[in-house]
Amino acid sequence: MNTQPSERNNKSIELDPHIGTALQQDPAYNGSWAGDDFERGVRSSLKRVVDVASEREELVDIEYRQLRLEKVVLAGLWLDGTLESAEDSLRELAALAETAGSEVMDGLIQHRQLPDPATFLGSGKAKELGEIVAQTGADTVIVDSELAPSQRRALEDIVKVKVIDRTALILDIFAQHAKSREGKAQVELAQLEYLLPRLRGWGDSMSRQAGGRVAGGAGIGSRGPGETKIELDRRRIRTRMAKLRKDIANMKPGRETRRSTRRRNKIPSVVVVGYTNAGKSSLMNVLTDAGVLVENALFATLDPTVRRTETADGREYTLTDTVGFVRSLPTQLVEAFRSTLEEVAESDLILHVVDSAHSDPIGQVQAVHDVLRDVEGTLDIPELIILSKSDLANPVDIAALRSRFPQSIAISSVTGEGIEDLKVQIEKMLPRPSIHIDTVIPYTRGDLVSQIHADGEILTEEFTDAGTRVIARITNEIAAHIESAGIPLKQA
Repeated sequence: MNTQPSERNNKSIELDPHIGTALQQDPAYNGSWAGDDFERGVRSSLKRVVDVASEREELVDIEYRQLRLEKVVLAGLWLDGTLESAEDSLRELAALAETAGSEVMDGLIQHRQLPDPATFLGSGKAKELGEIVAQTGADTVIVDSELAPSQRRALEDIVKVKVIDRTALILDIFAQHAKSREGKAQVELAQLEYLLPRLRGWGDSMSRQAGGRVAGGAGIGSRGPGETKIELDRRRIRTRMAKLRKDIANMKPGRETRRSTRRRNKIPSVVVVGYTNAGKSSLMNVLTDAGVLVENALFATLDPTVRRTETADGREYTLTDTVGFVRSLPTQLVEAFRSTLEEVAESDLILHVVDSAHSDPIGQVQAVHDVLRDVEGTLDIPELIILSKSDLANPVDIAALRSRFPQSIAISSVTGEGIEDLKVQIEKMLPRPSIHIDTVIPYTRGDLVSQIHADGEILTEEFTDAGTRVIARITNEIAAHIESAGIPLKQA
């Protein structure tokens, strides 16, 4: 890998080994925070590995679950900001590539004011990239941006290998990790939206159909063959996209029914959000024993997981794990996963998990806020910043983050540091029933006492001759039930 410093506009970088560990199996993944061991083993068995054949050899079909490892070279542009920010972006691309199952061979950064409209990098840098590809034996180039179809074709013609962009890479990871029916449909829809304007055709398949009377006035004998191959592909893709949109829309009533049930039962909802690989699933497992898969990889969690738990004083609430965010999240994915983001808009509290050991935690916070800003209804929801992985972070960095976010809590899901403080803070921030009562409920109406225990907040409970004296916080619905039973409702 190139490590020698070069000119300002000709920068090769050494990829951070800490970032490039997405596929390494950590033997320390054995705590309750680590989630599903079986699922982790399944994913590991499907990773691409070096020197495992996937071609036909000696006319014999050999089937392997493990695929040939793709060797990739990364390329990015430094348009504005600092060189460090451009390098951080390329390191994140390296982690994405390794999560997808690739081996990163080298990476380079080109400094320009604007992307080249033809080859994105410029003709000279594109030729240099081709030389690096030839030297390293790479079979794929990944560009740290979204390429126009013409830019991708021009770059492929120069480097002589497959070229993909950041969006295609993220879509590939999502396709690997989606498990639920809805998640798979959302990913496929995003992939088709990305593919539609990038269809290519060659030779006769690109010829236009004449049809009817052409310009010269001729009819019979001059009509085209009908629908061309590329037009047929586009029509099929549009038909499939329409079906996927319909399927996703049909799944929406089920989600809304589950949400309305929680709202009707007055169960508060807490949603865990954050940058990808920030530690959301580990926190979910510590708080609820959910058993969610935890991996040192980007986008390990795609399908939202909802678990019910309770505070120390017995109040129930739901905790939802959501898909992680990333800088420059493709528009197609934001739209496709809008149903997942709706969980955030319906919540009573947002737990924003930030990787305190990351080199740019502030940038990660900003990236998450940029996505949430586009989701209607999230701006008014209380947010609690959680600084995760405190056992790996520098204490000075944590102190700086806590000064930047005064209400934040530093935790470690591995060591348990800060978890109890977090539970106390969640208990304080959860919405409480609005009506404060001090009343006596006859023993014949034990169902009302049970309802207060389930949906209200008992402060004091005392058994008297007349009945159960209850000092509690209750909802308007419980108050209406008590009054309809003819029991005087004394507010404290």
